[in-house]
Amino acid sequence: MIIDSHEHLMFPTEYQIQKLDEAGIDKAILFCTTPHPERANTYQELKDEMNSLYKVLSGDNSKKSNLEQFENNINDLSEIIKKYPERFLGFGAVPLEMSLDKTIGYIEKHIISNGFKGIGEFTPGSKDQISQLEVIFQALNNFPQLPVWIHTFNPVSEDALKSLMDLTQKYPNVTVIYGHMGGYHWMDVVDFAKTVPNAYIDLSAAFSTLAVRMAITELPDKCIFSSDAPYGEPLLSKQLIEFVSPSKEITDKILGENILKILK
Repeated sequence: MIIDSHEHLMFPTEYQIQKLDEAGIDKAILFCTTPHPERANTYQELKDEMNSLYKVLSGDNSKKSNLEQFENNINDLSEIIKKYPERFLGFGAVPLEMSLDKTIGYIEKHIISNGFKGIGEFTPGSKDQISQLEVIFQALNNFPQLPVWIHTFNPVSEDALKSLMDLTQKYPNVTVIYGHMGGYHWMDVVDFAKTVPNAYIDLSAAFSTLAVRMAITELPDKCIFSSDAPYGEPLLSKQLIEFVSPSKEITDKILGENILKILK
């Protein structure tokens, strides 16, 4: 089975399914999204869509507003997965800056009850937001079946990435997927994942094709394929894996077997 392990919810859903069919992908793991860049036909329309995300990252929105947005996004995601269970699985978003008890309750209410397979995407805009993830890691000790997906490309700095690595080692029962393989710091992530059992590498939005080839060759059991659609193209992302992979056996691991093991 070929699984795109990281796509954002796109509208209309039929368009997203069409993309999967064109790429020969059986299923996709959907993540919540605030902007919908697939709706944009011009550069200005894209900027307008992305402004909603930038407000969340910069802290311009109130906590109440962000929480309402999170819950609306989760409801949208849940509806689509229930409608197309044969094509989609889900990872649900969890807000930061809540107490441990409230975070556990939120995961039970919005993640477990919806049958989601993990949590994320977290896009920490600063080192302070990385430190706020510790409550998430503490909460996930109660849900060992749930991996967490964390964006590790820009705007995540090298210092923030190291802080995330510290958290990953501190909580060995939490499976951590390093989204976009660390960006410019991909070699640090590859070296780290070699020695830390609960660290895995997402290959979408990679810094270079060389980075993908090296990661797959060094860690064939810990890398997972995704497109990050609509920011990436499922077909091209799949073809990249097939092109740089050293063997059919490794290709099969990257394109589906590894994420299935992570999700148990």
